[in-house]
Amino acid sequence: MSAGEKAKAMAEQVVGKAVKKAGHAIGNESAEVKGAALETRGKARGAKEKTKDTFKH
Repeated sequence: MSAGEKAKAMAEQVVGKAVKKAGHAIGNESAEVKGAALETRGKARGAKEKTKDTFKH
C-alpha cells in the first residue's frame, strides 16, 4: 500500500469518527450519519489497498 493512500484512508477514518462523535454529542443526526459514512469509506479504501498489495507480491 502506498504511504499516501494509507494516510488518506487513516485520515478519512479519524475525521469520520470525530464527525460522528461530534454529531452525536450535539444531537445532529445528519452529521452523525455523514461521519459514519466517511469512516466506512476510509475503512473500505484501506481494505482495497491491502488487497492490491496482496496480489502484487
